[in-house]
Amino acid sequence: MLFNSIIAAAVLAYTVSAAPVADAQATTASAIASTMGIKSTPTNSSSASSSVSSAVATKTGAATPSNTAALPPVDPLLTQKLFLADTAADRIALLPNDKQFVYDFSDPSRFGKGGKGGDLIAANRKSFPALVGTGSGMAVGTLQGCSFNTPHVHPRATELQIVISGSLITEVVPENGVLNDPKDPKSGRRVIRNQLGPMQMQPFYQGSVHTQFNPNCEPAVFVASFNAEDFGAGQVLDETFSMSNDIITGVFPEAKNGADVERFRASIPASIAAGVKECLAKCAPKY
Repeated sequence: MLFNSIIAAAVLAYTVSAAPVADAQATTASAIASTMGIKSTPTNSSSASSSVSSAVATKTGAATPSNTAALPPVDPLLTQKLFLADTAADRIALLPNDKQFVYDFSDPSRFGKGGKGGDLIAANRKSFPALVGTGSGMAVGTLQGCSFNTPHVHPRATELQIVISGSLITEVVPENGVLNDPKDPKSGRRVIRNQLGPMQMQPFYQGSVHTQFNPNCEPAVFVASFNAEDFGAGQVLDETFSMSNDIITGVFPEAKNGADVERFRASIPASIAAGVKECLAKCAPKY
């Protein structure tokens, strides 16, 4: 029954889609504007980005530096050159344009890669070479209503996640040996579960399995920082069911044959999935 239940949940998450992913950019831009006290009512995602950028510049009185000409063509070896630089001064010299120190999370080209239920835009040393040497990374995510970021791990970093707008239900399983009752080895694994609202933060420890779910009909936006330039991510179910059929049927005895395993593999959703029957029913008029 366990295997069948997992299949049913994964099929539901994969087949039911939430609000269009194209709304993610406008949602993120609106959240940024709201945080800064800027009124923004764009009609589409492109105007959302441009209107917020203009409003932020106006509100902050940002001056235009002199060395912000158009960016040079992307050097595929830039990250390697930054790694090999002898000093921090040498690294900075490899980034002569001030714009190379700015990462635009509202860039339309970065959207539409997160899956059915939202988007996740990550700044790591590959997408943002100025991070080389900082030991840091960051991501901005949007989860549409009734969507969740499926259980995953970050193999090289701890994540600090703060909700900007909306709310998220989070769950994290730290590691073996963390039990509901530390004195009772049969008490079961402890699952740390919280509901985060705007401006609330939670850590997800390096290597821990964790997930986030948006229980509301409206989108939720979050920002995550990482103590690594290449924090990485691995979706637990997808990785598990990438193993050979012999391994899968050994771990899940109810998977009688390869056909069961293949059927499950086909149902595994992308990183950002839409699901949870009760939420979808509540939000049915919207989705």
